[in-house]
Amino acid sequence: MRRSFRGGVHPAPHKDTAALAVETMPLLGRYVVPLAQHLGAPGEVCVAKGERVERGQPLSRPQGFVSVPVHAPTSGVVKSVKEQPHPHGRALLAVEIEADGEDRPWSGRPAPADWRGLAPGALIAALRDAGLVGMGGAAFPTHVKLSPPEDKPIDLVILNGVECEPYLSSDHRVMLEEAPAVMAGLGIMLRALGAQRALVGVEANKADAADALSAACPVYLDADVALLPVKYPQGSEKQLIRALTRRTVPEGGLPMDVGCLVQNVGTAAAAFRALSEGEPLIERVVTVAGDGVAVPRNLRVRVGTPLADVIGHCGGLAGDVAKVIVGGPMMGMAQHSLDVPVLKSTSGILCLPAAQVSQFLSEPCLRCGACVDACPMALLPSALGLLAERGRYGELESHHVADCIECGSCAYACPSHRPLVQLIRRGKAERLAARRRAA
Repeated sequence: MRRSFRGGVHPAPHKDTAALAVETMPLLGRYVVPLAQHLGAPGEVCVAKGERVERGQPLSRPQGFVSVPVHAPTSGVVKSVKEQPHPHGRALLAVEIEADGEDRPWSGRPAPADWRGLAPGALIAALRDAGLVGMGGAAFPTHVKLSPPEDKPIDLVILNGVECEPYLSSDHRVMLEEAPAVMAGLGIMLRALGAQRALVGVEANKADAADALSAACPVYLDADVALLPVKYPQGSEKQLIRALTRRTVPEGGLPMDVGCLVQNVGTAAAAFRALSEGEPLIERVVTVAGDGVAVPRNLRVRVGTPLADVIGHCGGLAGDVAKVIVGGPMMGMAQHSLDVPVLKSTSGILCLPAAQVSQFLSEPCLRCGACVDACPMALLPSALGLLAERGRYGELESHHVADCIECGSCAYACPSHRPLVQLIRRGKAERLAARRRAA
């Protein structure tokens, strides 16, 4: 087994849904597709109210290089183009579709192609047109990652199958049920980059998934599937690179600075479908879990499906539910409404009863060092939190605040229940705002 990284924590896994096969959620009558679903510029809407659309038809055009389109999850009529509630907490522009129940594919969809016969540029363009983004949470446009600067050549592609967040098992099921597609998607990325070597990182509690990927690895693909110790946040790309290669991404740097590219296993499978079926990214596997949902499930869900409908398909909320989180408990976002839709990056919907939600009051910092020991980036979270709390935002940079990955390990380890992640996020936001004012 490979070594791991410094720091980190060991929250209870709660991976009961790992044994549940993926089910496909039935078609609904209404979908809400936000234009902002990725890091970078949202696309420009290219449909109008009353227009008929088909499954896979683009609803927006990319605006700039770091931008991808969104697509209709099914066929129907555009009911509205207006701001709608978004999982990130704001109302953002979205296309609302009234489905016709026919699920007709777009007549202009790309023809299926054998990716092994396509040039790297054609592969990258096809993935951009398919709206592909990182499906592990960050939602960074895939075509951008596959287009590094000439002075940053990539020699190693790493597939991230760690899924270290508690409760989530969507990636686990994708690896088990779609292993050939995952490995073919890895081949697509290698060809697009001209890289020769690949690694797949999987935590040791998913040995069955590692076996499935190893068995599916085609003879033309030089890929090593490696088991990693179970520790959070093993799935963070800098920690994953360190554990697998012993390469260290420099301060303020990116994986390409050490010749690596990291992609999620779900993204790899979606890349294969985009080329082999001509299907854009309009659905994904979502884990619905927690003691606050009647029937936990792993579901294949169309992008734009309201959370209320997903939870309803799982029997509804159960008991005194205090919090619904999109994502996992460590880095996910608590929701104020179930009217928000599933996004391309939605890996899970976590429903927690009041008994499982922390109600602790924050106390003064004890200077015990627990947060320092837990920080996978070797930062001083206690100092960062105090500086942000006191409004000393200008001093954050000297404490390397930009290197904080906001994983929540510090807050998890803190015996005083300090809201360290929230304080650091606020400090980052204030620092950025000050820079913009000065520009």
